[in-house]
This record gives sequence, structure tokens and C-alpha cells, in this order.
Amino acid sequence: MSVLSPHQQQPTSCPHCGTELEPFELPDEFGHEFDLACFNDECQYYIRGWAWMEEHYAVKASYRFRVDPNSGFASPIGVWSAAALRDRILTRELVAPDGKEAP
Repeated sequence: MSVLSPHQQQPTSCPHCGTELEPFELPDEFGHEFDLACFNDECQYYIRGWAWMEEHYAVKASYRFRVDPNSGFASPIGVWSAAALRDRILTRELVAPDGKEAP
């Protein structure tokens, strides 16, 4: 996990593969409406995650890079399949340039 310093810009691409991060909807209990994540199935962070999770937790799961666009806080988000969370991806039209949900 990492936190960007105030003078750093929020990442718009994955630091592991360079793919543009996509906004995805979060459950209500997160306290904000969406985060940004890398949904590239060829990303080495995601690919290595399968073996790491199996080795350390004996589960068939991986993780994707994600960042809270409000705070800049970056962390992994667990996924149980390549399709996991894809149904929550928001179209760019729903997200305003300032990172807030568009009306």
C-alpha cells in the first residue's frame, strides 16, 4: 500500500504495466463512490498475484492495483476471477474531470 504525497499527482495509469486506470463503482460502505483500478489481465502485478495469494493464503484469488482518486491512497483490491469487478466499471461519461461523479 502507498500514499501519494500532496505534491504528487494522482496516478492515471498503472505503475506496474502503464495501462490507463478505469473508474469502478464501490459498495456504499466505502464512503466514496468509486476508485480507479487496472483491469489489464496481462498486468504482471495481477498475474503474480495468483501465485502469491495461493502461496500465502491458500486461496485461488489475485489482486489488481487501485487508487482512491480523492485521497491518492493506493492499494491492492482482491479479485476472485478475471471477470470480478468488471461489472462495476463506470463509463468515462459518468465521471467528471475533477474525479467526482457527473450529475
